[in-house]
Amino acid sequence: MLKVRLRPAPRGRGEPRLLPVAGAAGVPHALRAAAAAAGFTGAAGQCLDLPEDGAQGGPQGGAPGGSAARLVLVGTGAPRRSLDWERAGGAGLAAAGAVRHLALDARGLPPEAAAALAAGACLRAWRFEAARSEAARRGAPPAPEALDLLVDSPEATAPHWERAAAGVRGCLLARDLAAAPGNHLTTRAFAARLETLAEHGIAVDVLGRKRLAREGLGGLLAVGGGSANPPRLAVLRWRGSHAAPPVAFIGKGLCFDTGGLSLKPAAGMAAMRADMAGAAACAGAMLALALRRSPAPAVAVLPLAENAIGGAAYRPGDVLRMGSGRTVEVVDTDAEGRLVLADALHVARRFRPAAMLDLATLTGAIVTALGAHRAGLFGTDAALMAQAAAAGEAVGEPLWAMPIGARHREDLASDIADLRQCASGRLQPDACHAAAFLREFAGDCPWAHLDIAGVEVRAGADALGPKGPSGFGARLLDSLVAHYFEDPDRI
Repeated sequence: MLKVRLRPAPRGRGEPRLLPVAGAAGVPHALRAAAAAAGFTGAAGQCLDLPEDGAQGGPQGGAPGGSAARLVLVGTGAPRRSLDWERAGGAGLAAAGAVRHLALDARGLPPEAAAALAAGACLRAWRFEAARSEAARRGAPPAPEALDLLVDSPEATAPHWERAAAGVRGCLLARDLAAAPGNHLTTRAFAARLETLAEHGIAVDVLGRKRLAREGLGGLLAVGGGSANPPRLAVLRWRGSHAAPPVAFIGKGLCFDTGGLSLKPAAGMAAMRADMAGAAACAGAMLALALRRSPAPAVAVLPLAENAIGGAAYRPGDVLRMGSGRTVEVVDTDAEGRLVLADALHVARRFRPAAMLDLATLTGAIVTALGAHRAGLFGTDAALMAQAAAAGEAVGEPLWAMPIGARHREDLASDIADLRQCASGRLQPDACHAAAFLREFAGDCPWAHLDIAGVEVRAGADALGPKGPSGFGARLLDSLVAHYFEDPDRI
């Protein structure tokens, strides 16, 4: 993560200085002619790179603040929320280009706005370099490493930055996990990464194959049965300080998905290394809660598996006995995510949670419906769904409510088991069928299901991140807990 230092003034080392500008009136007087000539109006998303020749000033045109080689004016428009400031910070970082050190001038702005600007810069600065050789890293253009956040009072800004940084670190953990190749992030390696969260006060328990068998988690065992990398179930607990039921996060953790015997086509299969983005987001959210010492208890139940072809692979037509005791007829081994989530929901219910939310790159159908613009939102509790949607809007991870109708459940009727895993045939509402299936295992606990297929990876760079894994869901869950579960009188 970009190293952020809070400072009252620049150090004068010649690094680029980003200057947030709210409209044309915010441009320093000495630069207004240049800005007007370039068509820079200070609108949100606009950036103007200028040589700085002594006409420096704070965001409101204050006193000079040291010399720098470049001054980048960053339009903020009329920001109404933290997300607007974050996007401005990310846009400015991108405009600065290939530099290792830079300054972001937030003097004259409220501390929370300054923190949000830095958060956006950190989100945009993320890179995944773990799989590159040292020679390749040395030969690449420099990437941002350190940011001086210039503020009126570092002491007043520090608490806001610590809170924002926790959410950023959680999101970047999710991106790091989702970016890792399948041969690096096996089920064992994923579990080992999760165990390192113990250093932040998160209790981690990992169930191997024998314990999964004792628990009767037939869905997870079947999905992971064909792989040389055995399945795992990771349970992460943050105890908080309130004597209240925990919020439960359940994340699909398919470290790689071939489709099993219902084999996927080769085109696009490489992207299935990110089929664990739901579990990654839940792990990131738990890290964020721990880093900011959230008072709210939380638990994450993460089923980890690799859906592969082998002599022990499960088959279409098999009947599985799930952890809940219910039996499921397998129709398509490429609809594996709902099977592992069903068992994880069953385990999560043992903690008697106040609410359960599952995240999964679950269906192509939701991509057809919503594209890469929003994740699908299903559930049984209108209040929880509204809270999740509000949290998503606040952090730029929007959701769209989708139905679970009576007919969707009827389509899952089986002749030989309690229910079918999915329906067969063309033009099926598979996202709704998957949600109807999962609802059978959620019980009467308030439950929401987020189908994040399509939004877990950015097809191109934007203000809050480069092309690649987005970390979608980590900041959403953190925001949800912060706004709705940290006051015990509101739970």
